[in-house]
Amino acid sequence: MLCMRARPFLTSTFSITFSPPKRIPRLRPRTFSVKPTMSSTVEHIVLFKVKPDTDQSKVNTMINNLNGLISLDPVLHLTSGPVIRTGSSLFSFTHMLHSRYNSKDDLAAYSEHPDHMSVVKESVLPICEDIMAVDWVADQSPSPVTPPPGSAIRITFLKLKENLGEEVKNEILRVIKGIKESFGGIDQLTCGENFSPARAKGFSIASIAVFKGVKEMEEADSNEELVKLQKEKIKDYIEGVIVVDYVVPSASSL
Repeated sequence: MLCMRARPFLTSTFSITFSPPKRIPRLRPRTFSVKPTMSSTVEHIVLFKVKPDTDQSKVNTMINNLNGLISLDPVLHLTSGPVIRTGSSLFSFTHMLHSRYNSKDDLAAYSEHPDHMSVVKESVLPICEDIMAVDWVADQSPSPVTPPPGSAIRITFLKLKENLGEEVKNEILRVIKGIKESFGGIDQLTCGENFSPARAKGFSIASIAVFKGVKEMEEADSNEELVKLQKEKIKDYIEGVIVVDYVVPSASSL
């Protein structure tokens, strides 16, 4: 995979637990509902770094409120929670949000919705010291649009060296697209070029790989020769890499 060897982020490996969610009057969490999808899908990833020593109740409130945004009409899929592993020499994120939309307009409508803006202002910004967001149009529409609970998700962001032409960018995307055929256990893989640079910290190429579970992700990582081969194909063009692993929680965990 196009990733660094990730270190365990939680002391209890791959374990994700949530306290019972608090009721949100205007948001009814429906984290795993599916709405009709069109031919193209917009991927939206937000990475959060929660301030050290933040009270866990405030963290739970942030996650519950973010997950509640699935009720907004433009949203096809949305899930949020703690990451299980992160790989980056520059950044250390603690939580993640992944959502999908039918179009850039739908993503904009979600971003501008009063409920979304309220959650960000009241629950996210007060407890986070760093936030990063990347958006791209998927090269193919994922099916199902909602990854099943227990799915392991690997997010990879690439920061390219300056003055690379479109031909090089297309070659990098071609290599990423070929990963699904090279590694077993990947149910979905989408990639694309970020179209929202303001909060992307200079990272311009993004991909999401959805595995059946953590076991399948680890099996892919264990094929070290193949992983090395994939890295060799693009390493001369890359200035930085961020890798985040996340497990889609079950509805009962929220």
